[in-house]
Amino acid sequence: MRIIAGQYRGRVLKSPPSMQIRPTSDRLRETLFNVLAPRIVGARFLDLCAGSGAVGIEAISRGASFVTFVDRSRKMCGLVEANLDLCGVPEELTEVALSEATDFLRRAEARGGAPYDIAFLDPPYAIDYAPLLELFGARTASLLAEDGILIVEHHHKNVLRDAVGGIRRWRILKQGDSALSFYEAEAGE
Repeated sequence: MRIIAGQYRGRVLKSPPSMQIRPTSDRLRETLFNVLAPRIVGARFLDLCAGSGAVGIEAISRGASFVTFVDRSRKMCGLVEANLDLCGVPEELTEVALSEATDFLRRAEARGGAPYDIAFLDPPYAIDYAPLLELFGARTASLLAEDGILIVEHHHKNVLRDAVGGIRRWRILKQGDSALSFYEAEAGE
């Protein structure tokens, strides 16, 4: 895994030690950031189920102002921190949180604070995505900025709902066995 573009371009990241972890491929990350290019500079970015942190580090490399990395595994959080150090990312640009994704989202919503401009969710393909999507789609949620977007990486055969609460899917990109579903707040929500 390597950083594709931006300030940390070409840096090779440490990979997860286990084959049970499925990092987002360089090719899929490149496709993702081609779509996000107009929105990434200055964005507050959330990397949920961060794994190695490659997606969030790519966001920082391309100009995101702050990235929060969340993973339930202490080893993966350590790997994210090692990769941030490897790239020389300043600590004030990041937060690494050891937490289940749903717990983190509930706490983030409860405490308020600045919402995220872009949230990227890449859980294990076998889990039920509905509870996470419902947290983002709740009409009272303050997780996403007014014009914020949620991108969900999933297996292309895993059919996600087009609308969940106040968010609606506006684009699906498929590449190999993976797909990216792009959600945004519905107008008037």
